[in-house]
Amino acid sequence: MKRRQADPVHYTEAARHARDSLDLVFHMSNILDTGLDRHTLSVLIALCEMGFSPEALAAVVKELCRETSVSSSAAKTAPSAP
Repeated sequence: MKRRQADPVHYTEAARHARDSLDLVFHMSNILDTGLDRHTLSVLIALCEMGFSPEALAAVVKELCRETSVSSSAAKTAPSAP
């Protein structure tokens, strides 16, 4: 069975659409002051497209941000060694 070659124009259009969508999500993320970068957002989008629950992913991101905040605060208040 011969496989049909994908049209390169279709790939270009799909890539442009994906980039435009990521730009829009990144802009919304900045407005909401989430602190998430483009790479993190693209990973989260990919996980959602794979079927992961957006609510579960949001909970994980919140927890990771909280832990990062707590550990950076602890590092700032820890006494320095002489």
